[in-house]
Amino acid sequence: MATPIFKASVPHSNPLLHSLLPLLWTGTVNSVPKKNNLLLLPLRASSELNSLRSRSLWDLNSGYVLMKRINGICRSEVSLCVGSHLIPHPNKVEKGGEDAFFTSSYSGGVLAIADGVSGWAEEDVDPALFSRELIANASGFVPDEEVNYDPQVLIRKAHAATSSIGSATVIVAMLERNGTLKIANVGDCGLKLIREGQIIFSTTPQEHYFDCPYQLSSETVGQTYLDAMVSSLEAIEGDIIVMGSDGLFDNVFDHEIVSTIGQHRNVSDAGKSSYV
Repeated sequence: MATPIFKASVPHSNPLLHSLLPLLWTGTVNSVPKKNNLLLLPLRASSELNSLRSRSLWDLNSGYVLMKRINGICRSEVSLCVGSHLIPHPNKVEKGGEDAFFTSSYSGGVLAIADGVSGWAEEDVDPALFSRELIANASGFVPDEEVNYDPQVLIRKAHAATSSIGSATVIVAMLERNGTLKIANVGDCGLKLIREGQIIFSTTPQEHYFDCPYQLSSETVGQTYLDAMVSSLEAIEGDIIVMGSDGLFDNVFDHEIVSTIGQHRNVSDAGKSSYV
């Protein structure tokens, strides 16, 4: 993401470049429009497990649903199936881009993306260092008792543990097995929940002004976990989560995302469908 560094001084203004991050979802997907990276996460029921395994859907994280009888009522526990694809900006291919992400099968599933702020390159700082360390720290803190499966607290602890110079936008989504999806985001990474071919929820980007999003930073004037936009919603079996950086959502219309998703039966195929 080519965006300015948010400092006490006026940030550097850079033209918008196409930096492509992952997407995530819970359902089917289709070929992803140009210049995008995808993570795909569909919610599945236990009756589908054998067919999912036979199709080798589980290359990143396995998704599963267990049927559980509670108070005499048969209910589903949901989690995420994940497929992914990452395409860096053409000028950043050699170093693998400046974005980072992780997925975890802990509880119902955890998804996180951090998009390094490219303006740091003008300070002779690799923008990828901060985002990668932030995401590595977040991954390690997922089972932490203090985090208590709260994405906002996870952002706080990951940010506090990050020592690299730089800044990044970030989004974290945590699915509970009862279907509650908890989201915290700082900046312009985003998430969309698609149900039966319709987008029923979208996060809202946070910006100081055009092309200068909220960002976690090594600088004391940056944002903190307290600035995160926090959301909670109920996901059901078959829902699709599409999660990515501004490199996706600035370049692909919502109807193109929905159309792409509709062309694939499983996340493995969907995750490989991105093209430049």
